[in-house]
Amino acid sequence: MSDLALSIPQARTARLRSPATVLRIIQTICIFIIALVIVSPLLLLVVASLKDDRFQILADMGSFRAYWVSNPTLSNYAEVGHLSGELAFGRYLINSLIILVTTVCSGLIVNSMAAFVLAWGSFKGRAVILSIVIALYVIPQESIIMPLVIMVSRAGMTDTFAVQIVPWVASPLYIFLLYQFFAQLPKELLEAAEIDGASFFRAYRSIFLPLSLPALATVSILMGIETWNQYLWPILVTQTDYARPIAVAIATFFGQDSIYWDRAMAASVLMMIPILGLYLAFQRWFVSSFIGSAVKG
Repeated sequence: MSDLALSIPQARTARLRSPATVLRIIQTICIFIIALVIVSPLLLLVVASLKDDRFQILADMGSFRAYWVSNPTLSNYAEVGHLSGELAFGRYLINSLIILVTTVCSGLIVNSMAAFVLAWGSFKGRAVILSIVIALYVIPQESIIMPLVIMVSRAGMTDTFAVQIVPWVASPLYIFLLYQFFAQLPKELLEAAEIDGASFFRAYRSIFLPLSLPALATVSILMGIETWNQYLWPILVTQTDYARPIAVAIATFFGQDSIYWDRAMAASVLMMIPILGLYLAFQRWFVSSFIGSAVKG
């Protein structure tokens, strides 16, 4: 009995010292450190936005006090949440939401219809058009931005919401992503719909589109992030606050003689919330789309 009692701790000690256990401990520590590095700037941002003293924020930087707030306050959010005036970040946030929702919704319709036609359309030259779409994707956006500025200026579209939406609705990347998804679906679905008397558009709307929710969720999130983080284009085509997005407005904090870090942090948190909500709304389909892509190789 006593030998058995002694052998149990020895077995546990041997398991703890085994190479597999040591490797798992090292992996866990590495994952924890990586997660800490990724999360720490977000935590610092949120904590700093709850401090009401910009000089205290600067003094706390570089120490663990940057991640702690003793007297949290929402006064910074109240100061930047106005719809008019010098700190009209509420207005800029609404502008960004209008641009985001309109671009994503219209982009899903336009890109999915183009992809479906390229995947299952019966016209000649589909392969050539698809090759052109892929070739357009590799062209850097910045290389065509100046001709685009001249075109929208001649069309009288500057300083409007339309100028920040229309040029980015159709995207070669998203057309190609949706084309790949549509092309993987069985052709028998389209043939069965045609036998039942459904038109080409009806088959797209009633059969293929509902089956494409994971791909549409992926495109929604990627397009939403791209639209939300636009900075160079809005700065070139907006001159007033009428349609200026929040990403450009936050940059004005850093062009002043005194940087109000407390307000800038609060505005940055406000900017982060909608795109985080978009991800959470489509998370289920987004994850399943990535898992499906990984399984299919």
